[in-house]
Amino acid sequence: MSTTICQVMGFLVSLLGVGGSIMATAMDTWSTQDLYDNPVTAVFQYQGLWRSCVRQSSGFTECRPYFTILGLPAMFQAVRALMIVGIVLGILGLLVCIFALKCIRIGSMEDTAKANMTLTSGIMFIIAGLCAITGVSVFANMLVTNFWMSTTNMFQGMQNVQNRYTFGSALFVGWVAGGLALVGGIMMCLACKGLIPEESRYKAVSYNASGRNISYRTGPYKVGSGYEADPKARKGTGYEEAPRSEDGRRPYPSKYDYV
Repeated sequence: MSTTICQVMGFLVSLLGVGGSIMATAMDTWSTQDLYDNPVTAVFQYQGLWRSCVRQSSGFTECRPYFTILGLPAMFQAVRALMIVGIVLGILGLLVCIFALKCIRIGSMEDTAKANMTLTSGIMFIIAGLCAITGVSVFANMLVTNFWMSTTNMFQGMQNVQNRYTFGSALFVGWVAGGLALVGGIMMCLACKGLIPEESRYKAVSYNASGRNISYRTGPYKVGSGYEADPKARKGTGYEEAPRSEDGRRPYPSKYDYV
């Protein structure tokens, strides 16, 4: 029962993690404009992985997608790739995990096959969680670097200072989603151990030696060497002894008398 609960809980936690990764990738608030020095502004800017948006004080929002790929930074494209790989692996892990659930019977599938599928889905969830956490962390590192560079330029008195951006809500969603996928994958790997049958865990093969491990039966039977003459096989109808009389002599001669 504990194995089934661990497997189902791992599936649900991983489902939340994969759903959170999809939500974080689609959100446009990966970076938001820092309003520390100018809390009252007519324009508020925020950016995502796929487009940048501008919201005016009147409530009108305009978003513009990134029309080019070559013009984007290499680290930005790497974050995109990590999030996409994590989502694909998470979806594949969910499909495998559905068929591997112990509470679901499909045909005559053995527990060993379910254990292998559970382990495979757990590894996929772990990799998906690591991809999400790594992608969000790389983007956060880019924001921190640009933020402090903009702050340094601001203190140096430069006039053409660009807007500073800080962490958006999508980063926190991505961190939580990656952690949930990682925890769900670990739970699936732990549930795999309970699905393996006992006879397949301690399965061993015994070999018998050809010359030493010979069992002998104890009894009144005498084991011969193979070179002794068998008296019963040697005697025939022509070698039977003639009966003797009371004085020990034979009434008629036999072949033994001529030897």
